[in-house]
Amino acid sequence: MASQTRKASSSANSNSPRSARSARSASSRSTSSNASSRSTRSANSARTSSQRPQNSGPRRKAPNQHSKDTNRKRKGLWWKIPVGIIGALLVAGLAVFAYLYATTSIPQPDKIALAEKTTVYYSDGTTKIGSYADQNREIIDCSVLPDYVGKAIVASEDRSFYTNKGIDPIGITRALINNLSGGARQGGSTITQQYAERYYLGETTSYAGKAKEAVLALKINNSQNKDEILCNYMNTIYLGRGAYGIQAAAQAYFGKDAKDLTLPEAATIAGIIPAPSSWNPGVNPDKAKERFDRVIRIMTEDGYITKQQAADAKFPEVVPESQNNMFAGQNGYLLSTVQKELLDSKAFTKEELETGGYSIITTLDKDMQSRMTEVGDARPEGMPDSIQIGGIAVDQKTGEVRAMYGGHDYLQKALNNATQATFQPGSTMKPFGLIGAAQSDVSFATLFNGNSPVRFETTPGVYAEVPNALNVSYGNINLNQATANSVNTVFMNVNQNLTPERYAKIVADAGIKSKIDPNTLYNILGINSITVWDLAQGHSTIAANGMKTKLHVVSKVTKDGKDMYRPNVQSTKVFDENDCALTQHAMLGTTTNGTAAGISQALGRQVAGKSGTANDETAASFVGYTPQLMNVWAIWNPGADGSNQVVPEFAGFGVGSTGYPAHLFKEFMSTAVANMPVEQFNTPIDNGKIGGPDGKWGIMGQYQGGNQKGNQQNQPEQKEEDKDKKESPSTESTSPQNSPSQSPQQPVEPVNPPSPTQPTPTDTPTTPTPTQSPSSQQEKGQTDSEQK
Repeated sequence: MASQTRKASSSANSNSPRSARSARSASSRSTSSNASSRSTRSANSARTSSQRPQNSGPRRKAPNQHSKDTNRKRKGLWWKIPVGIIGALLVAGLAVFAYLYATTSIPQPDKIALAEKTTVYYSDGTTKIGSYADQNREIIDCSVLPDYVGKAIVASEDRSFYTNKGIDPIGITRALINNLSGGARQGGSTITQQYAERYYLGETTSYAGKAKEAVLALKINNSQNKDEILCNYMNTIYLGRGAYGIQAAAQAYFGKDAKDLTLPEAATIAGIIPAPSSWNPGVNPDKAKERFDRVIRIMTEDGYITKQQAADAKFPEVVPESQNNMFAGQNGYLLSTVQKELLDSKAFTKEELETGGYSIITTLDKDMQSRMTEVGDARPEGMPDSIQIGGIAVDQKTGEVRAMYGGHDYLQKALNNATQATFQPGSTMKPFGLIGAAQSDVSFATLFNGNSPVRFETTPGVYAEVPNALNVSYGNINLNQATANSVNTVFMNVNQNLTPERYAKIVADAGIKSKIDPNTLYNILGINSITVWDLAQGHSTIAANGMKTKLHVVSKVTKDGKDMYRPNVQSTKVFDENDCALTQHAMLGTTTNGTAAGISQALGRQVAGKSGTANDETAASFVGYTPQLMNVWAIWNPGADGSNQVVPEFAGFGVGSTGYPAHLFKEFMSTAVANMPVEQFNTPIDNGKIGGPDGKWGIMGQYQGGNQKGNQQNQPEQKEEDKDKKESPSTESTSPQNSPSQSPQQPVEPVNPPSPTQPTPTDTPTTPTPTQSPSSQQEKGQTDSEQK
């Protein structure tokens, strides 16, 4: 039917073969020109053609050939789509990169990158005590380094460093493909990129961060020379063993400065940069050796070293990794004290001290500190482990702390026994009462009732019997004798005349900051807790003839040779020089014939001293000094719950172990002053009045202000001159033999005090249970057995 239709149509439009051919030609051209837009009709045409008789074959071929050509063209265009996408992304990426480059400026260096440890030195300025460090880094001038140090790092990390523009496109692309394909993560960063990250940005891990890092690297490469970039990189890179920078690494691995590194040592450090902790030669020597060989090979290939140098380079031995914490032992006490002083000065913050790269020169003497540590650590047999020891040595004229003993080991117990822990100082506080007596124009020749016990009004309306150590009575004795033997009843009478309020003020004037109770007569017996540092501060004022100078451990702080800080040390006159000389003279008796007899002779020079034992024998202390150096020691016995426990007898040190602090003093000072010239204390003039201006001091007061009837039991035999003076108390006579002369030309030497009938006493103050009024039944003080 279709054939007949086509024939009819043909007959209708043409009467000749030529016409028919012309029509078919026109139809063919029309079909060809519209083939791409007539897909539906082509499909219908194809179906129609399949139904045609065989004699119409020449007409079927044209449409099929056209379809195949069209499909072939379509298949050839598939690759243009991803290429177009990639091209668009590249254009966008270049645009973003151009924008970032135009808008990115080189920032200030990251604080961490510039963080440099601060080193603390002894007073010689060269011997290190330790350091404060957020990071163990010491920034150095790279011009002092051998050339092969930097070349080894270039060989290990970035062979194209001297030729690239700050980034390595090939390396970045390789790392990107590897990371996207799931392989081990790679960085692809050049030295300049790593430097940009560490020095300016801090650690970056994101792709956005890496893009910024790359832009910054280009900027840096255009603004800084290669030597500067490499040097800053070497000063900031982490190299294992806690070491940041090449200087710290040289010390950590080879125990030397970076300028002294050999070629093999430099190559070893450079080789482990990608994984310094894992490839640490001390931990993984095989991997470190492999990396070492690689660096030497590349240095040879790139012409940094000769083949002979390469052949001679042997994998070096590293020093053992130090496990010693620089805060161990005494160092922690010294470093923490220095740091606290600087922080309290408000001149530095903690962060600045840990990252500023300062040099702190202390007042601490290396030899004295070593000796003090030896003396403090040498615990005798039988000494309980619970007993704590604190000590300090100071130059009383300058306020410089020369040595300190804060405890056995800072890492085991951080509480500093010299500056923080407190104890009852006992009778070491009595000399401040002597200052008060001198200020009141009381002659030190005034006789006081030294018997035991004596009844006092200790607080308003409260009375108690106060005994001497071992309840020994000394009869009537002067202030020098009372000081040498630490007679409690005499000093209670002194304080009765001074008043506790005035005594507390004298103590504060001397520089002691610990609170002294101004409401009890017992404060002169050292019942208030105090630190070793505070006790030394107060006595240093008396030892310096009345000039109060704040104790300090920092001499100066420098950086790059410039002074950054010096303490504002000022001396203030708070006591009269002669009043101090009178007190010093009284304290000389302690070390010649008193509670610490023999110390002056052992040291071969004058030594002013005062021993002390806390109430109930829970602590003992000793303060002593020559004209050039003061030394204070204290021991105490805290319980597990922090309560005060009795210090028992040990190693032959007797009652309350009061002799042990004096022993520590002698052991330390015999070395500390050995090379110092022998100097004498100033000769005092005792121009005070016997009994004081009002005649109420000592026995001259006829026991006014309280019932001071002394128990004559155990009273030592009086010398004739004492009896004579007692019979004529109103006379203002010259001083006894062991009291300063009124003539400044006559030197004074202490003489032996009256010998008590009991053994040589200690000076333990006691606080007996008080009664409420003078008429109440008198309560007996502690027994002799309790007064050991």
